[in-house]
Amino acid sequence: MSTDARTRPDRERVAVTGLGIKCPAGNGVEDAYGALLAARSTASAVKHLAEAELRVTIACLVPEFDVEPYVSRRERRQIDRAAELLLCAASDAVADAGAPALAALPPERVGVQIGTGLGGLAAMEGNTFDHGADPMAMPVHTVPRTMANSPASRVALRFGLRGACTTYATACASGTTAVGEAARRIRYGELDAAVAGGVDTPVTTIVMAAFAKMRALSARNDEPDRASRPFDTDRDGFVMGEGAAVLVLERRDLALARGARIYGEVAGYATNCDGAHIVAPHEDGALAAECMRGAIGDAGLAPSDVGHINAHGTSTLLNDRAEARAVERVFAGAAPPLTAFKGVTGHLIGGSGALEAALALLCAGRGVVPAVANTLGSPEADLVDVVIGRSRAIESGRPVLSNSFGFGGQNACVVLVPGPGARGTGNG
Repeated sequence: MSTDARTRPDRERVAVTGLGIKCPAGNGVEDAYGALLAARSTASAVKHLAEAELRVTIACLVPEFDVEPYVSRRERRQIDRAAELLLCAASDAVADAGAPALAALPPERVGVQIGTGLGGLAAMEGNTFDHGADPMAMPVHTVPRTMANSPASRVALRFGLRGACTTYATACASGTTAVGEAARRIRYGELDAAVAGGVDTPVTTIVMAAFAKMRALSARNDEPDRASRPFDTDRDGFVMGEGAAVLVLERRDLALARGARIYGEVAGYATNCDGAHIVAPHEDGALAAECMRGAIGDAGLAPSDVGHINAHGTSTLLNDRAEARAVERVFAGAAPPLTAFKGVTGHLIGGSGALEAALALLCAGRGVVPAVANTLGSPEADLVDVVIGRSRAIESGRPVLSNSFGFGGQNACVVLVPGPGARGTGNG
């Protein structure tokens, strides 16, 4: 193994001490983890999309749950669905980390770092449909509901956090960017802890119509549970999803001092830009490969140290092909097992990277790589070691590489190393 960057004296180690998830696979960590192991797709027909007579009428939605314990009726009138889901996920994550202990830190040393690909677009769309004919009838809360930074700000307000509160918009890489940047701020002493994650709620009429117009979405309206199939020959596009995922990150020495359960560490992070096309990746995967190498190197590891890969795996031909080629470049024909969660959850846009990082960390700690839902194989899958058919046991405790690649050429990768806490149960 290479010189482990976690032992370097010039930077702090970053522990993951809390997880919170509200996603199509479940409203808790263990529910979502179980759905992944079962390779159970969550896509279904969506009533309001069918009523709008859209070309694509399927998506992956967060199961209904009781929001009242998290957000009061009055507050719900003031926020949009994205902020609501993020507040719920953040509340779970903070409770999981130990809310009193986090509250004991100086509030100016605890930040909020959140990624979102579409910001307040869903709220703005709703207001336009409801009040477009009479703009003067716009609700008084329209501006705070539609601000892209509203979810992050609501979390900071809820927990009285006064450190850096930043919103990242790097398309489908937004959640990973937020986690990586939060780790970087802790690593170099700007923060002692951070609530970091991603959220998007893109299952709206205009958003779905726009993505369908691009032919980016699967049109398997009659068989939604088979629609999302990363790295499969018969894929025809991705399935849109919604949701939020949050990780609580802390300086490892502080977490150890308070006796916190540590799921693992954010050990490496890198980001770059393809600079090739606004919506298509660089075909040969060269820039994505550079980003992977950067994250692995930032962790002080070699590619051979990586135990498995959590792929971006959108279920689109161009993205799957480019990512497979990138993995082949990095691992030189000796890639570790690779999975892709979007076969189960659909694509949460800005929420995907944080969700996948959280669950990939658990998988690494428990020594299991879930099979990719609906996937039977493809030339792209043959380039790498895609886990097909049934989950695969691996050596627990080895690092996992989690990839996110977004429109605009936005690439972000993180390397997470599990700890004993990844083997235990989280909330939900």
